[in-house]
Amino acid sequence: MTALRPERESDTSYGQQSYGVPGAFEEWSEGVAYGASSQAAAQSQPGVYAPEPGYAPELGVYPSESESYAPASESHPGAYPASYEPLSEEPYLPPVDEETVALRIPDPPPAGGDALSGSPASSAARGDGPAHGGRAARRKAAKRRHGRHGGAPDTRAPQEERRAPLSRVEARRQARARRPGPAVVASRAIGEVFITTGVLMLLFVTYQLWWTNIRAHAQAGNEASSLQSDWASGKRNPGAFEPGQGFAILHIPKLDVVVPIAEGTSKGVLDRGMVGHYAEGALKTAMPGDKTGNFGVAGHRNTHGEPFRYINKLSPGDPIVVETQDEYYVYKMSSILPVTQPSNTSVLNPVPAGSGFTKPGRYITLTTCTPEFTSKYRMIVWGKMVEERPRSKGKPDALVS
Repeated sequence: MTALRPERESDTSYGQQSYGVPGAFEEWSEGVAYGASSQAAAQSQPGVYAPEPGYAPELGVYPSESESYAPASESHPGAYPASYEPLSEEPYLPPVDEETVALRIPDPPPAGGDALSGSPASSAARGDGPAHGGRAARRKAAKRRHGRHGGAPDTRAPQEERRAPLSRVEARRQARARRPGPAVVASRAIGEVFITTGVLMLLFVTYQLWWTNIRAHAQAGNEASSLQSDWASGKRNPGAFEPGQGFAILHIPKLDVVVPIAEGTSKGVLDRGMVGHYAEGALKTAMPGDKTGNFGVAGHRNTHGEPFRYINKLSPGDPIVVETQDEYYVYKMSSILPVTQPSNTSVLNPVPAGSGFTKPGRYITLTTCTPEFTSKYRMIVWGKMVEERPRSKGKPDALVS
């Protein structure tokens, strides 16, 4: 209800004047005219309050008691803006809390929000949840963002989507279904066997092609050094030699081969990287110091030191030197038989068959396997002695040059 006007407090005769008093109507009409002229002047001058028609305080005429106005502005006390309109007659009602159905004071803006505005719209723009709503809505939004108790988001499936625990029979059935079948087990076993076999074969090839050569070269080098030391010290004497015993050194300058010669052609001799002398049974051949005969030797072409690997590259006239304790025997390569059967022992005869020699002499025969990395056939190289030089006279020209 509006407060009493000052005029009402000072004029005790308000509401008691009678329009029947002489001159009352004229005074009232002049007041109405004054109000109309004041309103027209206010419209032409913005910012000046224009009284409404019928408002004439000097005549005691006021607006309706039901109308209410906002307080006067600070810059114009007692005056109202030109665009002022009466407030709505409907009373203002604050928002209703959905949970408690009670009035509440709006919550302050959340920490870390918009420091300038602090408005709920900024939190809605950040995606923190709805800008409006009761405590229940905010609690649901917090659960969606941070989980049930403010921790990590609740990613668990709804209760109705969770599986019920399996029965013992169903668990066993699923376990049997997950087990591999016989075909799968067999294929896995075969695969493992193949892999193991492949690894073993690779190791064997590495051993044959690489490790045997390293070991044979070391053994042959040690044997050659031992022979030369014994010859220098006079510990060894020419004569018969035991199987496996080294007694000479073979030099092939063109192939850069320096390898000891041992008695016999067994694996114990050849696999140690040495060259073996045919000295047993029907395959027994002459010694280099014999006046006539064929000095036959054998050696590996591949693996175990492979001293005869490149004898196929020898040409007629290439020197082949046999060094003993007292002499140097120099041969000249004369011919080659690229392929022959392993059973062809006639190549070791005193006058070798197929060598081109026609009469007895002092010959040398080199035998090895062919093709490479196989032992299916044999390759034969022959040479004829051209020089016998005592060690006291120094090395022959074939070893010097």
